[in-house]
Amino acid sequence: MLGLEDRSSAPAERPSRLAAWVVELIEHWRRKRKWSARRIARELADRHHIRCCVRTVTRWLDRLGLNRIRDIAPEGEDLRRPGKIIARYPGHMVHMDVKKVGKIPDGGGWWAHGRGSDQALAGKRAHKQKVGYTYLHSMEDGFSRLACTEALENETAVTTIAFFHRALVFFAAHNITRISRLVTDNGANYTSKAFRRSTSAFIGRQQRTRAYTPRHNGKIERYQRLMTDECLYARAYDSENERRDAIGVWNHHYNYHRPHTACGDQPPASRLHAGVDNVMTNYS
Repeated sequence: MLGLEDRSSAPAERPSRLAAWVVELIEHWRRKRKWSARRIARELADRHHIRCCVRTVTRWLDRLGLNRIRDIAPEGEDLRRPGKIIARYPGHMVHMDVKKVGKIPDGGGWWAHGRGSDQALAGKRAHKQKVGYTYLHSMEDGFSRLACTEALENETAVTTIAFFHRALVFFAAHNITRISRLVTDNGANYTSKAFRRSTSAFIGRQQRTRAYTPRHNGKIERYQRLMTDECLYARAYDSENERRDAIGVWNHHYNYHRPHTACGDQPPASRLHAGVDNVMTNYS
Protein backbone atom coordinates (compact mmCIF):
# COMPACT_ATOMS: atom_id res chain seq x y z
CA MET A 1 0.00 0.00 0.00
CA LEU A 2 2.89 2.37 0.62
CA GLY A 3 3.80 2.25 -3.05
CA LEU A 4 0.36 3.58 -3.98
CA GLU A 5 0.64 6.77 -1.91
CA ASP A 6 1.06 10.07 -3.77
CA ARG A 7 4.38 11.80 -3.38
CA SER A 8 6.18 14.62 -5.09
CA SER A 9 8.14 13.77 -8.19
CA ALA A 10 10.51 16.71 -7.68
CA PRO A 11 14.15 15.70 -7.20
CA ALA A 12 15.44 15.79 -3.64
CA GLU A 13 18.53 17.75 -4.70
CA ARG A 14 19.01 20.35 -7.43
CA PRO A 15 22.72 20.97 -8.07
CA SER A 16 21.98 23.80 -10.50
CA ARG A 17 19.64 25.65 -8.15
CA LEU A 18 20.78 29.12 -7.09
CA ALA A 19 22.48 29.25 -3.71
CA ALA A 20 20.61 30.82 -0.81
CA TRP A 21 23.00 33.80 -0.64
CA VAL A 22 22.38 34.50 -4.34
CA VAL A 23 18.62 34.59 -3.76
CA GLU A 24 19.16 36.94 -0.82
CA LEU A 25 21.30 39.17 -3.05
CA ILE A 26 18.56 39.22 -5.70
CA GLU A 27 16.03 40.27 -3.08
CA HIS A 28 18.37 42.94 -1.70
CA TRP A 29 19.03 44.48 -5.12
CA ARG A 30 15.34 44.46 -5.99
CA ARG A 31 14.20 46.04 -2.72
CA LYS A 32 17.02 48.56 -2.20
CA ARG A 33 18.03 49.48 -5.76
CA LYS A 34 14.80 48.60 -7.60
CA TRP A 35 16.74 46.84 -10.37
CA SER A 36 14.94 44.88 -13.07
CA ALA A 37 15.45 41.14 -13.55
CA ARG A 38 17.60 41.84 -16.61
CA ARG A 39 19.83 44.21 -14.66
CA ILE A 40 20.14 41.76 -11.75
CA ALA A 41 21.14 38.92 -14.10
CA ARG A 42 23.78 41.16 -15.65
CA GLU A 43 25.17 42.21 -12.26
CA LEU A 44 25.38 38.59 -11.09
CA ALA A 45 27.42 37.73 -14.16
CA ASP A 46 29.72 40.76 -13.99
CA ARG A 47 30.28 40.99 -10.24
CA HIS A 48 30.05 37.39 -9.04
CA HIS A 49 30.54 35.37 -12.27
CA ILE A 50 27.20 33.62 -11.73
CA ARG A 51 25.53 32.81 -15.03
CA CYS A 52 21.76 32.61 -14.90
CA CYS A 53 19.16 33.61 -17.43
CA VAL A 54 16.76 36.50 -16.97
CA ARG A 55 13.85 34.08 -16.69
CA THR A 56 15.45 32.44 -13.64
CA VAL A 57 15.74 35.79 -11.88
CA THR A 58 12.14 36.59 -12.85
CA ARG A 59 10.90 33.33 -11.32
CA TRP A 60 12.70 34.07 -8.07
CA LEU A 61 11.26 37.60 -7.98
CA ASP A 62 7.84 36.05 -8.48
CA ARG A 63 8.39 33.65 -5.57
CA LEU A 64 9.59 36.52 -3.40
CA GLY A 65 6.54 38.61 -4.32
CA LEU A 66 8.66 41.33 -5.93
CA ASN A 67 8.09 40.77 -9.63
CA ARG A 68 5.85 43.79 -10.22
CA ILE A 69 6.84 47.43 -9.80
CA ARG A 70 3.92 48.02 -7.44
CA ASP A 71 5.37 45.38 -5.11
CA ILE A 72 8.31 47.68 -4.33
CA ALA A 73 6.52 51.04 -4.57
CA PRO A 74 6.10 52.80 -1.18
CA GLU A 75 2.31 52.98 -1.43
CA GLY A 76 1.82 49.86 -3.53
CA GLU A 77 0.58 51.91 -6.48
CA ASP A 78 0.93 50.78 -10.08
CA LEU A 79 3.38 53.23 -11.67
CA ARG A 80 3.12 51.78 -15.16
CA ARG A 81 0.15 52.35 -17.43
CA PRO A 82 -0.36 51.20 -21.01
CA GLY A 83 0.54 53.54 -23.85
CA LYS A 84 3.66 54.34 -25.82
CA ILE A 85 5.20 57.45 -27.32
CA ILE A 86 7.58 56.19 -30.01
CA ALA A 87 10.40 58.18 -31.57
CA ARG A 88 11.16 56.94 -35.09
CA TYR A 89 14.67 58.35 -35.59
CA PRO A 90 17.34 60.38 -33.70
CA GLY A 91 16.04 63.85 -33.01
CA HIS A 92 12.42 62.93 -33.77
CA MET A 93 11.39 63.65 -30.18
CA VAL A 94 13.72 65.23 -27.63
CA HIS A 95 12.56 65.64 -24.04
CA MET A 96 13.56 68.35 -21.55
CA ASP A 97 12.86 68.69 -17.84
CA VAL A 98 14.27 70.10 -14.60
CA LYS A 99 14.60 68.19 -11.32
CA LYS A 100 14.93 70.19 -8.11
CA VAL A 101 16.94 68.65 -5.26
CA GLY A 102 18.20 70.09 -2.00
CA LYS A 103 21.86 71.04 -1.79
CA ILE A 104 24.21 69.12 0.47
CA PRO A 105 26.06 71.27 3.05
CA ASP A 106 29.78 70.79 3.47
CA GLY A 107 30.41 67.81 5.72
CA GLY A 108 27.19 66.08 4.70
CA GLY A 109 23.54 66.68 5.54
CA TRP A 110 20.89 64.93 7.58
CA TRP A 111 20.63 62.04 5.12
CA ALA A 112 24.25 61.11 5.90
CA HIS A 113 24.27 61.82 9.66
CA GLY A 114 20.61 61.42 10.62
CA ARG A 115 17.84 63.96 11.01
CA GLY A 116 18.42 66.19 14.02
CA SER A 117 22.03 65.03 14.51
CA ASP A 118 24.74 67.47 15.63
CA GLN A 119 26.52 67.26 12.27
CA ALA A 120 23.37 68.01 10.30
CA LEU A 121 22.46 70.95 12.55
CA ALA A 122 26.01 72.31 12.32
CA GLY A 123 25.77 72.27 8.52
CA LYS A 124 22.52 74.26 8.69
CA ARG A 125 23.97 76.80 11.13
CA ALA A 126 27.00 77.32 8.89
CA HIS A 127 24.65 78.25 6.01
CA LYS A 128 22.23 80.27 8.20
CA GLN A 129 19.48 77.68 7.71
CA LYS A 130 19.40 78.30 3.94
CA VAL A 131 21.22 75.53 2.14
CA GLY A 132 19.26 76.07 -1.08
CA TYR A 133 18.51 73.86 -4.05
CA THR A 134 20.26 72.45 -7.09
CA TYR A 135 18.37 72.36 -10.38
CA LEU A 136 19.24 69.40 -12.61
CA HIS A 137 18.50 70.36 -16.22
CA SER A 138 18.27 67.34 -18.52
CA MET A 139 17.65 66.75 -22.21
CA GLU A 140 17.17 63.26 -23.67
CA ASP A 141 16.75 61.94 -27.20
CA GLY A 142 13.67 59.73 -27.29
CA PHE A 143 15.04 57.38 -29.98
CA SER A 144 18.50 56.56 -28.64
CA ARG A 145 17.92 57.57 -24.96
CA LEU A 146 21.12 59.63 -25.13
CA ALA A 147 20.92 62.20 -22.34
CA CYS A 148 22.71 65.32 -21.13
CA THR A 149 22.43 66.64 -17.56
CA GLU A 150 23.86 69.71 -15.84
CA ALA A 151 23.52 70.86 -12.22
CA LEU A 152 22.69 74.58 -12.29
CA GLU A 153 21.71 77.23 -9.76
CA ASN A 154 18.17 78.03 -10.94
CA GLU A 155 15.51 77.21 -13.51
CA THR A 156 14.96 80.60 -15.08
CA ALA A 157 14.43 81.01 -18.80
CA VAL A 158 17.94 82.44 -19.28
CA THR A 159 19.56 79.45 -17.55
CA THR A 160 17.35 77.01 -19.47
CA ILE A 161 18.20 78.64 -22.82
CA ALA A 162 21.93 78.45 -22.08
CA PHE A 163 21.63 74.78 -21.15
CA PHE A 164 19.59 74.07 -24.29
CA HIS A 165 22.34 75.41 -26.55
CA ARG A 166 25.08 73.50 -24.70
CA ALA A 167 23.01 70.34 -25.00
CA LEU A 168 22.64 71.01 -28.73
CA VAL A 169 26.42 70.93 -29.04
CA PHE A 170 26.50 67.62 -27.15
CA PHE A 171 23.84 66.10 -29.42
CA ALA A 172 25.54 67.45 -32.56
CA ALA A 173 28.70 65.57 -31.56
CA HIS A 174 26.56 62.42 -31.77
CA ASN A 175 25.15 63.34 -35.19
CA ILE A 176 21.80 64.65 -33.90
CA THR A 177 21.73 67.98 -35.72
CA ARG A 178 18.00 68.60 -36.04
CA ILE A 179 15.20 68.28 -33.49
CA SER A 180 11.80 67.66 -35.01
CA ARG A 181 9.85 67.92 -31.76
CA LEU A 182 10.90 69.27 -28.37
CA VAL A 183 8.72 67.94 -25.54
CA THR A 184 8.59 69.96 -22.30
CA ASP A 185 6.25 70.54 -19.40
CA ASN A 186 4.44 73.80 -18.70
CA GLY A 187 7.07 75.39 -16.46
CA ALA A 188 7.57 79.13 -16.71
CA ASN A 189 11.05 78.64 -18.19
CA TYR A 190 9.63 76.60 -21.10
CA THR A 191 6.57 78.78 -21.77
CA SER A 192 8.49 82.06 -21.83
CA LYS A 193 8.71 84.04 -25.07
CA ALA A 194 12.49 84.19 -24.73
CA PHE A 195 12.76 80.39 -24.74
CA ARG A 196 10.50 80.05 -27.77
CA ARG A 197 12.45 82.68 -29.72
CA SER A 198 15.80 81.15 -28.83
CA THR A 199 14.85 77.57 -29.74
CA SER A 200 12.59 78.08 -32.77
CA ALA A 201 15.48 78.04 -35.26
CA PHE A 202 16.72 74.64 -34.00
CA ILE A 203 13.50 72.66 -33.57
CA GLY A 204 10.53 71.82 -35.74
CA ARG A 205 8.04 72.58 -32.99
CA GLN A 206 7.70 72.62 -29.23
CA GLN A 207 5.13 70.32 -27.68
CA ARG A 208 4.08 70.95 -24.09
CA THR A 209 2.51 68.20 -22.02
CA ARG A 210 -1.06 68.28 -20.80
CA ALA A 211 -1.32 69.92 -17.38
CA TYR A 212 -0.72 67.51 -14.48
CA THR A 213 0.16 64.69 -16.88
CA PRO A 214 3.90 64.04 -16.46
CA ARG A 215 3.67 60.65 -18.19
CA HIS A 216 3.48 62.49 -21.53
CA ASN A 217 7.12 63.36 -20.87
CA GLY A 218 7.73 59.90 -19.48
CA LYS A 219 11.12 59.16 -21.05
CA ILE A 220 12.85 62.03 -19.28
CA GLU A 221 10.89 61.30 -16.10
CA ARG A 222 12.16 57.71 -16.18
CA TYR A 223 15.70 58.94 -16.82
CA GLN A 224 15.47 61.19 -13.76
CA ARG A 225 14.18 58.26 -11.72
CA LEU A 226 17.22 56.22 -12.75
CA MET A 227 19.52 59.11 -11.85
CA THR A 228 17.84 59.38 -8.45
CA ASP A 229 18.14 55.67 -7.66
CA GLU A 230 21.61 55.07 -9.11
CA CYS A 231 23.38 58.35 -8.34
CA LEU A 232 21.68 61.06 -6.27
CA TYR A 233 20.69 58.82 -3.36
CA ALA A 234 22.85 55.79 -4.05
CA ARG A 235 25.23 56.82 -1.29
CA ALA A 236 25.92 59.67 1.12
CA TYR A 237 27.95 62.62 -0.14
CA ASP A 238 30.12 64.97 1.92
CA SER A 239 29.42 68.08 -0.14
CA GLU A 240 27.36 69.40 -3.04
CA ASN A 241 30.42 69.57 -5.29
CA GLU A 242 31.13 65.89 -4.67
CA ARG A 243 27.59 64.97 -5.73
CA ARG A 244 27.81 67.19 -8.83
CA ASP A 245 31.01 65.43 -9.86
CA ALA A 246 29.26 62.09 -9.32
CA ILE A 247 26.38 63.21 -11.57
CA GLY A 248 28.82 63.91 -14.40
CA VAL A 249 30.46 60.49 -13.97
CA TRP A 250 27.09 58.72 -13.84
CA ASN A 251 25.80 60.56 -16.93
CA HIS A 252 28.84 59.38 -18.89
CA HIS A 253 28.32 55.86 -17.54
CA TYR A 254 24.65 55.97 -18.55
CA ASN A 255 25.37 57.12 -22.11
CA TYR A 256 28.35 54.91 -22.94
CA HIS A 257 28.46 51.90 -20.62
CA ARG A 258 25.14 51.14 -18.94
CA PRO A 259 22.94 48.69 -20.91
CA HIS A 260 19.45 49.99 -21.63
CA THR A 261 16.56 47.63 -22.32
CA ALA A 262 15.11 50.03 -24.92
CA CYS A 263 18.40 49.79 -26.82
CA GLY A 264 18.59 46.00 -26.89
CA ASP A 265 20.72 45.80 -23.72
CA GLN A 266 23.26 48.18 -25.23
CA PRO A 267 24.23 51.70 -24.07
CA PRO A 268 22.23 54.59 -25.57
CA ALA A 269 25.20 55.85 -27.58
CA SER A 270 25.36 52.53 -29.44
CA ARG A 271 22.20 53.48 -31.38
CA LEU A 272 24.08 56.40 -32.92
CA HIS A 273 26.95 56.12 -35.35
CA ALA A 274 29.06 59.12 -34.42
CA GLY A 275 30.74 60.44 -31.30
CA VAL A 276 30.65 57.16 -29.40
CA ASP A 277 33.70 56.87 -27.14
CA ASN A 278 34.70 53.45 -25.87
CA VAL A 279 31.26 51.85 -25.75
CA MET A 280 31.46 48.79 -23.51
CA THR A 281 28.95 46.13 -22.54
CA ASN A 282 29.72 46.07 -18.83
CA TYR A 283 29.12 48.42 -15.91
CA SER A 284 32.73 49.21 -15.12
